[in-house]
Amino acid sequence: MGQPFEPPTGDGIESVELKSALEERYLAYALSTIMHRALPDARDGLKPVHRRILYGMRLLRLDPNTAHKKCAKIVGDVMGDFHPHGDQAIYDALVRLSQDFAQRYPLIDGQGNFGNIDGDGPAAYRYTEARLTEVARLLLDGIDEDTVDFRPSYNGEKDEPSVLPAAFPNLLANGSQGIAVGMATSIPPHNAAELCDAALYLISHPEATSAQLNTFVQGPDFPTGGILIDSAESIREAYRTGRGAFRVRARWAKEDLGRGTWNIVVTEIPYGVPKARLIEKLAELLQERKLPLLADVRDESAEDVRVVLEPRSRSVDPVILMESLFRLTELEARISLNMNVLVGGLVPRVIGLAEALREWLDHRRVVLQRRSRHRLGQIERRLEILGGLLIVYLDLDEVIRIIREEDEPKLALMKRFELTEVQANAILDTRLRSLRKLEEMELKRELDALTKEKEGIEVLLGSEKEQWKSITQQIRAVKKAFGPETAIGRRRTSLENPPDTAGIDFTSALVEREPITVIVSNKGWIRALKGHVADLSGVAFKGDDTLKIAFPSETTAKILVLASNGKVFTLDASKLPGGRGFGDPIRLMVDLDDGTEIVAALPYQPEGKLLIAGSDGRGFLAPADALVANTRKGKGILGLDGDAKAALLVPAQEGDHVAVCSADKLLLVFPLSELPELARGKGVRLQRCRQTTLVDACVFGLGEGLPWRDGSGQSRLANAQILEKWMGHRAEAGTLMTRSFPKFERFGK
Repeated sequence: MGQPFEPPTGDGIESVELKSALEERYLAYALSTIMHRALPDARDGLKPVHRRILYGMRLLRLDPNTAHKKCAKIVGDVMGDFHPHGDQAIYDALVRLSQDFAQRYPLIDGQGNFGNIDGDGPAAYRYTEARLTEVARLLLDGIDEDTVDFRPSYNGEKDEPSVLPAAFPNLLANGSQGIAVGMATSIPPHNAAELCDAALYLISHPEATSAQLNTFVQGPDFPTGGILIDSAESIREAYRTGRGAFRVRARWAKEDLGRGTWNIVVTEIPYGVPKARLIEKLAELLQERKLPLLADVRDESAEDVRVVLEPRSRSVDPVILMESLFRLTELEARISLNMNVLVGGLVPRVIGLAEALREWLDHRRVVLQRRSRHRLGQIERRLEILGGLLIVYLDLDEVIRIIREEDEPKLALMKRFELTEVQANAILDTRLRSLRKLEEMELKRELDALTKEKEGIEVLLGSEKEQWKSITQQIRAVKKAFGPETAIGRRRTSLENPPDTAGIDFTSALVEREPITVIVSNKGWIRALKGHVADLSGVAFKGDDTLKIAFPSETTAKILVLASNGKVFTLDASKLPGGRGFGDPIRLMVDLDDGTEIVAALPYQPEGKLLIAGSDGRGFLAPADALVANTRKGKGILGLDGDAKAALLVPAQEGDHVAVCSADKLLLVFPLSELPELARGKGVRLQRCRQTTLVDACVFGLGEGLPWRDGSGQSRLANAQILEKWMGHRAEAGTLMTRSFPKFERFGK
């Protein structure tokens, strides 16, 4: 047996508080994600992985005019030299840069299967090949001329650029998506020619605002086209703040088939929506009978998008059909704008349109200055050499003698002709064939040309105006290459106002119209039986639950539900559970307060009127439209005092008198004109209920009589002559219902 293991002593162990250790490590992770993964640089619009891919491809000499190379080779080199992460992550980024439906101006020219708009993935990287596009060439233009800073790669073996020279406005032209820790970015693509126009205006008007630049940049320009339906004001506000959203719709046209029949053909779909998923969703809704106006959907796409939508009948309005589809499917998409970028490559910040273009222009100026200084250095070195060579031609024989006879010809040349070491080396490296007379003339011409170029660069570096003039020329060249007249530069997304749909009832367009019978139980469970069912004796309930309310309606209707706390909720009849089971509790569909119960339910009639009242006898007439709630929270309509509860909600659009009845069988009839019409409130007293409560009410025409039911369910009618005894005014106590109303149970037929 060996010696027992001795635990280590406390020497060298440092105690760290868990909270501070976690904070420090999480902050480091968050910063790493923000800086090196998720957010693009405001200057070149690239994240590190994209920058490394482009730079790695440049090192492989994959220029636009060269042959394609295997993506496996590109991914391997980028991973080995610059990006020590998964090969699949690098390949996915490379693939996206080449997809013309994902990138407005692709940076990579791919050969092979790089995925499609249906959402299918690309082939494995051993099968695909790639090279840079002209746009990528512009982004990299001048990278070897000391235009940008380089930093060591992850293993210190090579250097990589911290930003690209970016002669193309890539941040806004191609956009960017990313989720970091605690922040995200979402920049849609834009039209490069419009961005160039805005940048040129910004050069001549440095104080220009985002609103002024919107004259040129109308809105996003998606590679998949589509129609932008936002108002000009909301677009301006989004670009001013750098935050907002855009609504994009599919482009469609009505295609006549002759004899009055027609189809709708969708030729462009919203950006970022996989076509296969879109059609799958349409087919699913069709199967669930949620698109009553649509008969069939077919995908007839080849190279271009062509989705055919067949209407249920020729009488269907194509605008209503499409509006209903826009509401339910991804034929209309919301694309967010969150211009959260790394300003100066360091600070994450949300910026507006003007600042985004200003960042790019300032970067272009720095690139121009650094490139000019680099060229100036090259010229000065060459001029130094030319000066030495021209001295040689003045006394060639002496130079040859020194080279042949001296042991240290370089030092002798430097001493004899007062040359620098660089000049002496250049003379010693000169070939004999270069000593002919013609060469001397060429050297003088080169000297003159370089001297002239040097003067031009010095003027450029000394004048801000000249620098902006040079940048203006560069931007104009980019605009010409990607102008509206070119195939890639033409605007694809148009800006249009959506059709006016204010008067259209979309409920009927989105739901198949069928008759139903709505049933509410005493415990607040609701369901919808198919058809108008008159005999409800066979309807089963859960446990000891019983029938409370039943009424005929349609699937396209809205149901108004009154709770005992005076709130009115709105339910869609189409979303009610079917009649096979016991239904669902209403409190699952709406936010019902604890201790409250359902007291009334009825179908909503547009522009109708309703009588709403509480157990304390107070109530009022309310327009039905004011009671409709669009949220689960409902609307507080009836104000209640003390222990009073909401008691009834009855139709009031037809009739001229109101009959109210208390718990101790006191009946009062008075003219409807005595009730005020309110949208909400406590109302006025309908009947004096000191020791009792209000239990029922009915609005009826006095000439037609008051309908009521007895205990056996028999329907009866009380005419004006019978009712004379109970006629009075509101707020009276009423008179006891004697033999004229035997076994009275409730009002109504």
